[in-house]
Amino acid sequence: MARVLIAGESWFTTSTHTKGVDEFTVHSYTEGVAQLRAALEATGHEVTHLPAHLVPTQFPDDAAALGAYDLVILSDIGANSLQLAPGVFEHAERGRDRIAALTSWVEGGGALMMIGGYLSFSGFQARAAYAQTALTRVLPVELLPGDDRVEQPAGVTPVVAVPEHPALGGAGTHWPHLLGYNRVVAKPESQVLATVGADPLVAVAEYGRGRSAVFTSDCSPHWAPPEFCEQWPGYAQLFDGLTSWLTAR
Repeated sequence: MARVLIAGESWFTTSTHTKGVDEFTVHSYTEGVAQLRAALEATGHEVTHLPAHLVPTQFPDDAAALGAYDLVILSDIGANSLQLAPGVFEHAERGRDRIAALTSWVEGGGALMMIGGYLSFSGFQARAAYAQTALTRVLPVELLPGDDRVEQPAGVTPVVAVPEHPALGGAGTHWPHLLGYNRVVAKPESQVLATVGADPLVAVAEYGRGRSAVFTSDCSPHWAPPEFCEQWPGYAQLFDGLTSWLTAR
């Protein structure tokens, strides 16, 4: 059993309804963590979800705080949310460098997974902005400098390269289609366990005393359709395998 912190996977939506000469605005809040959380909890892991709007104020900022967890998962949450605490952004005060702290924690024995999305890796219009941060030291992939999304509206089927690797959790070789992913480049020291198109989908590596992994597509719609994240038994096996391998050290 691992103690897992999932940061991100939530958003607010504002929509304007225009009816003739009248209009009104509606706001809603959505979480996209349900499938991943259910899969991890069903396989015995303890999950804490830190929604995106709480990351700037509540994400762990030193080794002691990070030590409450065995694995940190960043999913669809940009680097700005980790770096720009209110004191720094609103009051121009010096603060803790949480990305540097996370990087050092991984090198010292922690575990990190990044899951794809519009605000993962480089992301939509490069707004996820991780390419310029210290976190690249402990990711098993190099990030592109621009928009790295690869939309696959007709669907693309993953290819499993190393089905026997324990990080895949015995999920087999027949995976459902995905509708997109973030394009990255594998580092020489990483192992690419599954690909999508010609690019890494699942890659793992060791850094210092710690481990890291990436899953470059989404853990929930839209890139991960229901056939992948809700109907496929291998979904829970995959993320349990990744979690168990990452925290085995």
